[in-house]
Amino acid sequence: MSRKISHLAYVDPRAELADDVEVGPFCYVGPRVALGRGCRLDSHVTLVGHTIVGERNRFYPNAVVGADPQDISYQESETEVIIGDDNVFREGVTVNRGAEKEDHVTRIGNRNMLMANSHVAHNCHIHNGVILVNGVLLGGHVHVHDGAIISGNCVVHHFSTIGKLSFVSGGCRVPHDIPPFMLAAGSDNPTIRTINLVGMQRSGISRETISLIKRAYKMLYREFKTLDEIRELFSTELETVLPIELASLLTFIDQQRKGRMGRAREAFRNTPASADGSKERRAA
Repeated sequence: MSRKISHLAYVDPRAELADDVEVGPFCYVGPRVALGRGCRLDSHVTLVGHTIVGERNRFYPNAVVGADPQDISYQESETEVIIGDDNVFREGVTVNRGAEKEDHVTRIGNRNMLMANSHVAHNCHIHNGVILVNGVLLGGHVHVHDGAIISGNCVVHHFSTIGKLSFVSGGCRVPHDIPPFMLAAGSDNPTIRTINLVGMQRSGISRETISLIKRAYKMLYREFKTLDEIRELFSTELETVLPIELASLLTFIDQQRKGRMGRAREAFRNTPASADGSKERRAA
């Protein structure tokens, strides 16, 4: 299948496009952009900077990906956006490339949906299967883990982490981490209200593990037991290694409490990154 590039679009001759890429009218593709197989740019899409895009990504009108980070410390260096496969970028989505911090990269994984007018700031990391609903704004260095859903018009503070299969209710100002498998609600400084039962069921987590996570939620947020008490109770009862989902929940909360202002990764804010990006791995 040959490329379909509108005569009303501009594609820099130095850009790297797979053979079956489609570029609609009034799109702009810059010289350091690479587009994998099956990518489609509808119209009025702007891809600039050092932007590497995987396969079968769909860009709706007025999406802008790879523009300079909105960071006053940025010094025009060659930072990047790296995007995986099968993502959807709806109308007006903006994704800024990395600033000269952490590993200099903004990352988006696979099978994510970024709905209209959502914004991904510099050095964010969107993992896999994430949904950002209309108008979600992620500050710099935010991490959103697999399967999380952030509802419409939420504003997430920089260096926050949204845990795996968590759900954030619409209109929230999120100044801290949201633990995995939890549902958070409240327009200002949202609190953990319950577990994300539907999300866990859809992901295939067993009923037994969901029951354990529900019990852990009650111990954490209703009975206010310590993590040591919770681990001891479960270890005694189960007489085996904790299920990975339960262990990851307790580890996440432990790291959050060791961080600053409710954000585990806040502790790494001013830590210089090494050449191999080791700071990023420690803070993930």
